[in-house]
Amino acid sequence: MTLPDTAVNPPGADRTFQVDLRGLVDLLSHHLYSSPRVYLRELMQNAVDALTARRGHEPDAPADAFGIRLFADGSVVRVEDDGVGLTEADVHTFLATIGRSSKRAERIAEQRGDFIGQFGIGLLSCFLVADEIHVLSRSARTPDAPAVEWRGRGDGSYTVRTLPASARPRPGTTVTLTPRADAGEWTRPEQVHALARHFGSLLRHPVTFDDGSGGPGASVNPEPAPWARTHPTPGARSRALAAYGEEVLGFTPLDTIELDLPAVGLKGIACVLPETVPAGRRHGHRVHVKGMLLSEQAEEILPEWAFFVRCVVDAESLRPTASRESLYEDDTLAAVRDALAERLRAWIARAAASDPDLLARFLQAHHLAVKSLAVHDDEILRMLLPWLPFETTDGHSTLDEFARTHRTVLVTSSVEEFRQVAAIASAAGLGVVNGGYTYDRELVHRLPEIRPEVSVADLDPATLTAHLDPVDRETELAAAAYLAQARDALAVFDCDVALRTFQPASAPALLVDSREARHERTRSQLAREQEGGLWGDILGALRQEAPRAQLILNQLNPLVRTAVAIDEPELARTSAEALYGQAAMLSRRPLRPSESSLINRSFLDLLAHALRKDS
Repeated sequence: MTLPDTAVNPPGADRTFQVDLRGLVDLLSHHLYSSPRVYLRELMQNAVDALTARRGHEPDAPADAFGIRLFADGSVVRVEDDGVGLTEADVHTFLATIGRSSKRAERIAEQRGDFIGQFGIGLLSCFLVADEIHVLSRSARTPDAPAVEWRGRGDGSYTVRTLPASARPRPGTTVTLTPRADAGEWTRPEQVHALARHFGSLLRHPVTFDDGSGGPGASVNPEPAPWARTHPTPGARSRALAAYGEEVLGFTPLDTIELDLPAVGLKGIACVLPETVPAGRRHGHRVHVKGMLLSEQAEEILPEWAFFVRCVVDAESLRPTASRESLYEDDTLAAVRDALAERLRAWIARAAASDPDLLARFLQAHHLAVKSLAVHDDEILRMLLPWLPFETTDGHSTLDEFARTHRTVLVTSSVEEFRQVAAIASAAGLGVVNGGYTYDRELVHRLPEIRPEVSVADLDPATLTAHLDPVDRETELAAAAYLAQARDALAVFDCDVALRTFQPASAPALLVDSREARHERTRSQLAREQEGGLWGDILGALRQEAPRAQLILNQLNPLVRTAVAIDEPELARTSAEALYGQAAMLSRRPLRPSESSLINRSFLDLLAHALRKDS
């Protein structure tokens, strides 16, 4: 029975929250925990913390004296431990008060590192699969302590009874759940065993499972973590760590990096992925805290650039969030992240210094990750920049190879610009690197830091056109009328027209333009159309100064030689539009609607002209 609020709390008095336990359980199941399966992890975690507390109370006990026993036969799920246990006062204080942890009573702030959990709400996760929780406990702190029984129900009610010590002969705690019918997916014996292995395979206390069939209980964690075992040789250790990484992560690692940070009690491995990872995609890492699996998707353990590895680690001092499914972002985690990043840098340095074959395979798969690291890490830059692959006018090449042929290296600002000029620049003997990919332009500009004899400059249209040979004056005068018609036809695109000779002769025209110039022309045009008066005049003047595109016709190309001889004005304009359209398509940049329309129109006009001529 609930008394009226005014009877419990007179006007002006402090009031207390009224907790709807069913609503709280719904909140946990839909927002705090990712899946009902975590109920078993919470029970195992509580058991581990109870064992830790008892170890502190009885430090001289044998290492294997205390353990955890799981039982599931389809009708009940039971978790029993030999931990420190609870007194009747503890039961009232800690099991019946939501949000309070028994570990706080032991000044958890001072000894947090000894325990996995810190929040005192884990037991509520059992209501995700059962309507009643039965706890039978006996304290190890008080000799001849009685047993205490607590029954909590999903409606928020509970009962407590004190029982004779014979009800539980040894100290510790047993938690028993009677699963609901809709929770069978998570409480079947085989599923409980699988979940126990999943969450507890690296626990330091012995954990066994019994399915009620009468056979011997199965060990959940028969072996310690592979990095905690002894191996006859370093090679055997490396193979064992790689085999464990393959078993847990599901791929054969390119290499395995052992991780060891004694300051925070972290041990584990980083497995180098054997294949390229799409840019921006990050893999989660498998993180255990004191042996208990915390998360399989913990991205925050490594920096963003380290997406070429996946880790399996076990740590002592990392702090879990309230759900215990991710890591709390604090100074300790930041320090761990930095230290692990340094371990990865050291591995790259070792590969560069002593294993060129491994380095080559690594860079072939993960050059983008290394480029992102080299941008901000001078040591990695000095070690690996000469080895990193780039797209160049000599094909895909390392900068070390490219610099041997080209003492002056030109770099484009975009992929589009590189594709416009690659063939022409290569024929002219220019060394151009595609700087349009992520990090590439910035890295190429740092090449002189490694090779002082090499100079690097951005490619601009003037640099390219300066390497195109002019035609003789007689040829230019003969083509003057055609060039005038072409300029008039292409004025709408802010495009000038020039006649040059260049290789390859199969290229009829080259469109020299840049994304920045096009953007500036478009911006100026829109501003001029929208603004009037003084601002319109000023912006109009600026527009006149905006860089223009340039269509360079190749006099060596037979089609161009025929075109410049056309004396029919309309046909001359159409041919110039067709040459512009073909050059725009060869640049592989996105076409504007007006350019697509021009290409279609010029093609149809030329086709109509050819048909009229034939008829």
